[in-house]
Amino acid sequence: MKILTQWLREYVPGISVSDKELADDLTLRGIAVEGVFDLGSHGSLFDMDITTNRVDAMNHYGIAREAATIYGLQLQPLETALPAGRPGHIYPVSIEEPALCGRFTARVLRGVTIQPSSGGVAERFRLLEQKLISNAVDATNYVTLAMGHPTHAFDLDRLEGGIILRRARKGEKLRTLDGIERTLDTEDLVVADERQALALAGVMGGWDSRVTEETKNILVEAAWFDPVSIRRSSKRHLIHTDASHRFERGADFNALPVASALVSRLILQAGGHQEGEMVDVVIPEAAARTAHRSSIAFSVGEARRILGATEDPAGITAGAAETILTGLGCTLQKQVQSDEAYQVTLPSWRLDLAGEIDLIEEIARVYGYNRFRNTLPAFAGGVVELPWAAREAVLRRTLLALGLSEAVSSTFVAAGDAAAFAPQPGSFVPLGNPLSEEAGVLRPSLAPGMLTMLTLNLNRDVENAALFEIGTVFGGSTDRVEERPALAFGITGSTGAHGPHQPAQPVSFYDLKGVVEELLAKFASKLVYFDRFPGESGLMPAWLHPGRSARAVVDGATMGYFGELHPDEARRRKLKQTIFVGEIYLDRLYRQGLRHPMARELSRFQPVRRDFSFIFPESVPYARIEHAIAALGIPELRSFAPREVLRDPQGKLVPVGHYSLLLGAVLQSAEGTMREEQLQETAQRIMTALHAAGGSLRG
Repeated sequence: MKILTQWLREYVPGISVSDKELADDLTLRGIAVEGVFDLGSHGSLFDMDITTNRVDAMNHYGIAREAATIYGLQLQPLETALPAGRPGHIYPVSIEEPALCGRFTARVLRGVTIQPSSGGVAERFRLLEQKLISNAVDATNYVTLAMGHPTHAFDLDRLEGGIILRRARKGEKLRTLDGIERTLDTEDLVVADERQALALAGVMGGWDSRVTEETKNILVEAAWFDPVSIRRSSKRHLIHTDASHRFERGADFNALPVASALVSRLILQAGGHQEGEMVDVVIPEAAARTAHRSSIAFSVGEARRILGATEDPAGITAGAAETILTGLGCTLQKQVQSDEAYQVTLPSWRLDLAGEIDLIEEIARVYGYNRFRNTLPAFAGGVVELPWAAREAVLRRTLLALGLSEAVSSTFVAAGDAAAFAPQPGSFVPLGNPLSEEAGVLRPSLAPGMLTMLTLNLNRDVENAALFEIGTVFGGSTDRVEERPALAFGITGSTGAHGPHQPAQPVSFYDLKGVVEELLAKFASKLVYFDRFPGESGLMPAWLHPGRSARAVVDGATMGYFGELHPDEARRRKLKQTIFVGEIYLDRLYRQGLRHPMARELSRFQPVRRDFSFIFPESVPYARIEHAIAALGIPELRSFAPREVLRDPQGKLVPVGHYSLLLGAVLQSAEGTMREEQLQETAQRIMTALHAAGGSLRG
């Protein structure tokens, strides 16, 4: 953004410092001047970077207000007086969408002369490298540069009936000022007359109602539009204008009459007159949440407590706080109970201010951060770890030991990723005013970010990558956002070579399964198993390969899912290399205590081995078998594991649709040598459990 210092000094005549010092002082207060260019007798040109929350400073008058506050000077009021008008009828304005348009003003100018701009307007446009169009159009652009509120001029003779603020009709067409005919969406707000849409509200005017050399009568519009609606229309039609840039960040609700008067003054300088009074339609609900917000309590003592000591022994005084806040546009009312307590009414142009802490930040900013001592604020409490800090440390240490590298991804994801990766359909939270379509939703899962990081590695020729991220995911709704911790991990490429005779091998599902097993083994549990569901069941995440993925279950609770990335998702992300990814619900895992290794005296008695040969249907996973044996709680059972698995597609050795499983058990007592009757009884309990799990003894 370009700012002329000569223009600033007209608004604050008492500035005594040089342009270079002014640039430094503004930058120290967060109004960044990135370049100062000498214009000779015209002063300097500031190249500025204004943050998105400071729409009030995206103009000359707003920056002049900052300068006046910094130096304790008087800001000159804007001259809005108009020549005496002639009587006329009230121009009809109807707001059919009060949620999208909170205020609309209309002023009729008749007998105007349309000609090229000259004088100060033309000179300042030349210095700012702005394109000159005509005195009427230039007036609206000039006022936007001057005090920040966008306006628009319509050719009044091209309008039929009054102005209507409504949603666009389905399939309605509008040729905008850039000459492009656009098909409007029913979510678009338009400024229309009784016949057609005249402008895409807050974004761009229409071709058919534009001001031309033949224009004799003008309708000057100044309005306030809902920021979210303007941003969506701007993004939908791929139009970014000075007007949309300001409206979508929250314009000043009270600036409309001032902007309308300034534009009208410039146009009437070439001739013409105002007819009737300005029409001003206000929606009370919009005014209440912008210009008429409730006052907030403010204490100078609280400001001193938070900001700490200053280089000046006097510190932040009540007088200094009053001067700064009043200069920024706040109205202070001192409370009876204390000379340092106030009720503060916020200015209509500072929608970024909402609470006492915002006022304290403004005081610190204008007072000067460099004027505070380099000391830490007082702290009376103690550092308290989060309840799951120890568990998180174990997870991080284990993953690093396994060769994974920790990474951090964005908290925001695209709506498409949120819908595809949300644990429950629709359980994600969209942002009211996102920075971009690619970051419009709070992430409901860490998996999209993990895939993005793996993709970035592959696109930069890093073929072997193993990453993990521990972070927060979000669910619920906009009204009530729920946060929970989660863990995501992903691997791709190949494992490292372990010698000349052991070349590197491509990573597989079992490498990822080993990572999950190592993690879950760190937590105390009675039973851990893995299973999966058929793809058509809808019970497995859609972003995982239906036949190469698994669910991790601890003591009956689902802890997460992992496996190979679904081919459709890989194609969507243009991934040609196989990716293995997973996510663990840490809020559930943290309910398990950490496993603490304990030394146990070795038994002095002979272990006994028993084998069990059973046939199971293919529908019976090994997890069910393992669970059935663990549920017996046999203290003498030291180990139980499969020794041989046999399948026969011909059905000669094992029936088709079944598999033969040889299970080996090691039994050992710490109290004495196990007798035959004990062994038989234990073996019978194991066989009964295997029968109950769906198996039959192999003959």
